[in-house]
Order: sequence, then C-alpha cells, then structure tokens
Amino acid sequence: MSEDRLFFQYYKNRKVEMNPQKINSCTKSILSILIGIALDKGYIKSISEPVSSFFPELINKLADTRKQYITIEDLLTMSAGFDWPEFGEWNFFAPMVFSSDIVKYVFERDLQDSRGVKMNYNSGCSHVLTAILQKTTGMKAIEFANIHLFKPLEITNTNWFEDNKGINRGADGLTMSTVDMLKIGTLILQEGNWKNSRIVSSAWLKKSTQPYYLTYESTGYYAYHWWVRNLNMKTEEINRTEMIFALGFGGQYICIIPRLKMVIAITSEIYEDSLKPLRIIEEFLINV
Repeated sequence: MSEDRLFFQYYKNRKVEMNPQKINSCTKSILSILIGIALDKGYIKSISEPVSSFFPELINKLADTRKQYITIEDLLTMSAGFDWPEFGEWNFFAPMVFSSDIVKYVFERDLQDSRGVKMNYNSGCSHVLTAILQKTTGMKAIEFANIHLFKPLEITNTNWFEDNKGINRGADGLTMSTVDMLKIGTLILQEGNWKNSRIVSSAWLKKSTQPYYLTYESTGYYAYHWWVRNLNMKTEEINRTEMIFALGFGGQYICIIPRLKMVIAITSEIYEDSLKPLRIIEEFLINV
C-alpha cells in the first residue's frame, strides 16, 4: 500500500485471504502500540516504572536485587540483562510457554548483564509486558486491544492465545489477516491517526520506533518491540530511508517505509528462512 492506494496483493488461495494467520512475533510490535495507548490513557504512569512495582511479591524476594530495578523500558528494548539464549539448541522459548507461571520463569533466570547495556532477544520480556498491561488496565490484552485498537481499525477477526494463567501471550499469540496487518502498518505511517481519530499518540510512535540498539546485520536496530533498518545498511546512519518493521517467525511482516509512504504486510510459511521476505523487500526497494 502506498499513498492510501492498495497497488498489489497476492494470496495463495481464498482461505489464506479470508482467515487470520498466526503472526508470531509481529504480536510484539502490536503490543508496543497497546503499551503506548495505556500510557496515553494513564493506565501506566511511565515506562521508567520498575517491573517490581507490579510484581513485588515475586521480584523483591529474589536473591539478585538488581532485578528490582528492571523497568518497562528495559523490557521494551529487550535490554533487561537476562541470560536468555532464545535461539539455537539451548532454547528458552518452549519451556517458557509451557511453564505454569511465565513471569516467574522469566525473572528467575540469571542476569548476565546490567539492565540497559545491550539488547538480547527475549520473548519473555514481551510476555511480562502483557502481564503488566493486564494488571494496570484490569483487562486482558485482547479485551484492551479490542476496545482501543482493533475496533477503531475495524479489525474483527482475531484471536490471542493465553498462557496457563490466562494472560495473553505477548511474544507470539496473535492471529490476524494480512489485510488487518496492513491496517496496523498504516496506523504507524499515519502517526497514530485513523480516519480522523487519534488512536495512539504520535509522540509514543516516534519514541517507540527510534533505533536504540544495533543488533544483527541481517535485521538492523531494535526499538520498543519494533525493528528499524536502513534500506542500504552501508552506513550506521539512520535517516528517512529507514524501514520500521515487525517480524514474526516463518516470514510474517509488517513493514513501514515512511519516505515512500508505503506499507507492506506479508504472511507466509517460510519457517526454514524467516528473513527471506526481508531480503526480497530490500532488493526491490533499495534503489527506489
């Protein structure tokens, strides 16, 4: 989509077009929007709040007192400092998902760095954020999203899987159609406005899509649960050629290229190479 015009779409079949797909870690970026809405509405006071203020009975009893100072912002940038090897043979993701208490599972992991030192990809941070959202709003994340995000965007056919305690899985739990993912991207492009209504503050979207940590050459920088990549990556300088994107396992993408006023949404099943769509996008757009 560019300039409010849908200029290309392709679906493998009609079922894929109509049915919501599991968007995996694209969930994280939508969660970032919800955190912004909760801040706008006063449910969350500040991203500088320590996570321990929401779970004092758990975190304040842990031996490593540094964990008491981990903040919401540290979770958003995945810079909380946990020893968390999410990828490869030693994978913390599956044990986390099936644990009886995910927040407890996350905070019982050892710290390998002080908070705010570096980004280390950690889906546990995302789930703790949904737990905070539920605590502060008195609603499950899906209920909050339906009222404040999905309904205004006319997103009606979605689902959000829960953990064993009834908390929506902030890391990977959303299902959504490709067209509805395009709406999310368009909201970002329009700086939080949708059909003359303010959904989330432009200040939050600007702050949450800033490049905070340089991560991997294949993806770029990490923001508040969004990725930010320079389209040529020949320099570390970030400018208006940047692409802001959500990335989910298997090749799920919501890409926003502000300079081109363009949004791209992709759902796929490329589980052996989740980054292939990103390379294709870059190949075609790098010289635009």
